[in-house]
Amino acid sequence: MILLKVNGEEHIIDVPDHKTLSEVIRDDLELTGSKQGCDGGECGACTVLVDGKPFRSCMMLAVEAVGREITTIEGLAGKDGMPHSIQQAFVERQGIQCGFCSSGMILTAKAFLEENPEPTEEQVARAISGHICRCTGYAKIIDSIMHASRKGGGR
Repeated sequence: MILLKVNGEEHIIDVPDHKTLSEVIRDDLELTGSKQGCDGGECGACTVLVDGKPFRSCMMLAVEAVGREITTIEGLAGKDGMPHSIQQAFVERQGIQCGFCSSGMILTAKAFLEENPEPTEEQVARAISGHICRCTGYAKIIDSIMHASRKGGGR
C-alpha cells in the first residue's frame, strides 16, 4: 500500500513495486488526461508535474512518487472548474489539435512559464522540444504558450 497525493487529494493504493506512475494515474485513479504513448520517456504524452516540475510518468515508478505532490492535467483547472489560463490559451489559439500530446505540453508550459514568464519563441520551442506532436509543426502550440505568457499564464 502506498499513499499518493494527486491533484491535492490523497489516495491509498495497493500497487506492485514495478507499476509506473502513469499506470497508477490512468488505471487505478482513472485520470486519463495524460496519455501513454511510447512508454519509454521519449514522446512526453504522459508528462505530469511532480513537485511542480515536469516528469515523464511512464519513467517513474509509483512508489517513487510517495511523499510528492503530483499534478495531472485534470488538477490544473481552478477549484471553480474554470480552465487554467494556459489551458484557455491552447483553446483560444488552436494549440490542441488532436489532443494526444496536449496534456504534456500544457503541464510543461505551466512549469516553464513559472520559471520564465516572458520567454522568446525560441525559448518556448526549446522548452517543449522533448514532446512529440504528430499533428503540426508546433507553430500553434508555441503561439498558445506565447499567448499564455502575455496573459500571465504560469501563475
